[in-house]
Amino acid sequence: MANEISYPFSTDSANGGSQMMDHGQWQVMAKLFGKDKVDYQLTSSSLNSSSIPFYAAVVTNTSVSVAPGRALVGGFYYQSTATQTVTIAANTGALPRIDLIVLRADLSAAGQVNLKVVQGQAAATPKAPSLTKAPGWKWEMPLHIVNVPAKSAAISLTNVMPFDMPEAVGVPWNILYAGPLQPAGTFVYDMDNNANGGQSEYFTGRDAFLPTRDLGKYRTYTPGLVNTSNNGVDVRQGKWRWIGPNSYWFQATIANGYDFGAMATGSNWRVGITLPQAAHRTGIQTLHGYLSNPDKSGNLPNMVAVTATTNPGSTTLYLHYPNNTKLGEGLDGLRGFPARSTFSISGVIEANTFA
Repeated sequence: MANEISYPFSTDSANGGSQMMDHGQWQVMAKLFGKDKVDYQLTSSSLNSSSIPFYAAVVTNTSVSVAPGRALVGGFYYQSTATQTVTIAANTGALPRIDLIVLRADLSAAGQVNLKVVQGQAAATPKAPSLTKAPGWKWEMPLHIVNVPAKSAAISLTNVMPFDMPEAVGVPWNILYAGPLQPAGTFVYDMDNNANGGQSEYFTGRDAFLPTRDLGKYRTYTPGLVNTSNNGVDVRQGKWRWIGPNSYWFQATIANGYDFGAMATGSNWRVGITLPQAAHRTGIQTLHGYLSNPDKSGNLPNMVAVTATTNPGSTTLYLHYPNNTKLGEGLDGLRGFPARSTFSISGVIEANTFA
């Protein structure tokens, strides 16, 4: 017998190649093709629980009906063509129990997939029984948790079955145009094959088509100044990245290398900087930064704590600092960026994607 085995081929070979296989060999191969799941694709559209495959309902306190459905279980395809009833063992004891309704691929004999109940152990705090996943023997996929209270009280069901969903796809570029054309529930990856913006993940969902995270290097941006001019500011640097749906991290540095300050203009009582993306349109978000002011310019200390607040729905980030003569006065608007000072800030912002 060959020490190397491979299959399936159109003919047998002397070096272990085989055109035939048993169901155990098929299972260890086929379960790599797809995970256990109900053959019903979930998208972001509304779904009535009673219309899904394998919908279950309590018939009596010891029986549950399970609607027809199709599924892939341990590499084998299963189909139920009619509603079936499974029996739940009575629980007359003083402690509750949790059972599982499963699809079980049983290869111990001829091989078949059937609807089964796995009974749990009664306990003060019961847990669902473990699933068997042994290739070549038995392989179980969960459909429903059955809560079996003590003293024959009414049982209840919880749907726990895994479903199919749209597969992720990649595009070389133009993700803002290509992504919304994919089915709802699809993750779309911008592979940036033209090296023009970075590799990113997007999601086509019920609420919007939106970026979910950047997968490569950070993005850069140039922070603008609010309520003051750029005079006196020689460095404006920023970087940022999407870290989750509608959320991004950013860091900004404003350095004034000159001997005069970049101060608020006109009647403005505070200055600010701009964010890379607009903040959420409801609620004010707060961040904390600091101003390094080694020359104590502008009648400010050498190190100043800065509290920043968003302007809802815009890219403006306003800056404030503690009154440097009377702490009881609370926060004042930062009047500018003093000579030879450097302002730095970083944090996470909820964006305004869903606007």
